[in-house]
Amino acid sequence: MELRTFAERCLLSTDLEQKLAAPKLPWTDDNPGPSLRVDVPGRPDNLQFAERKTAPSMPAPGGLKLERKRAIAHHIMANHELQALEVMAWTLLAFPEAPAEFRMGVAHVMLDEQRHTRMHIERAVRLGIPFGDLPVNCYIWKKAMAFTSVLDYLAGLPLVFEGANLDHSLELAAAFSAAGDERSAAVMRRIHEDEIEHVRFGIEWLRKLKPEELSDWDAFEQHLHWPLRPAKARGDVFQREARLAAGLTPDFVDRLLMKSEEEQKKQT
Repeated sequence: MELRTFAERCLLSTDLEQKLAAPKLPWTDDNPGPSLRVDVPGRPDNLQFAERKTAPSMPAPGGLKLERKRAIAHHIMANHELQALEVMAWTLLAFPEAPAEFRMGVAHVMLDEQRHTRMHIERAVRLGIPFGDLPVNCYIWKKAMAFTSVLDYLAGLPLVFEGANLDHSLELAAAFSAAGDERSAAVMRRIHEDEIEHVRFGIEWLRKLKPEELSDWDAFEQHLHWPLRPAKARGDVFQREARLAAGLTPDFVDRLLMKSEEEQKKQT
């Protein structure tokens, strides 16, 4: 299957089953085609982006003792994973001139995003809320629309959004466990392990594509578009070892922690 065909299906299809369908392997990338940028992804009617204020917020950890709250959490995360899939597909179509190895790597990460979306959908349904029964936001998608280069993508999606999920995934795993939902906790721990590899993909390609004179950190900061910033690349409980396991240098991890703590102090 051509990478462009796979990307178009994941981005443009209005059929959720098609967006999440496994591609026919092996992939080829013989025809990347011209650059294609779309303002909104194709989605079924019940998953069209809603106004942010109308979409539910992530329940507080203590609220996850209630089954419906756990279903809402999985519904929200299914939409997050679906947006990540769509942004990756958008990136393949927007930057067809990117290195073939990078493009193939993004496609392999997309397989994880499809799986993560299905995992959250399954848990939401089991807990009583079919995917699409609640309004969904477009936060990740909208922030990605500021990307003007592959380096912007690497700084923004793998190193901010997926970097933050190194923390959020384990925070939610602990909260689900405390609520007695070990199935949901296991989903989050599995996603955490995948996110380590996704962050590794991001930092490795940032190093390959950045100007040689820039440090990892400088390249990361220079390619962030507000409101994305280092403080957004973490959760409440900072997982230092996970970031080191993903290949971030100790200096990068220290700077990330320092920047986020500085911002927290300004807000208090």
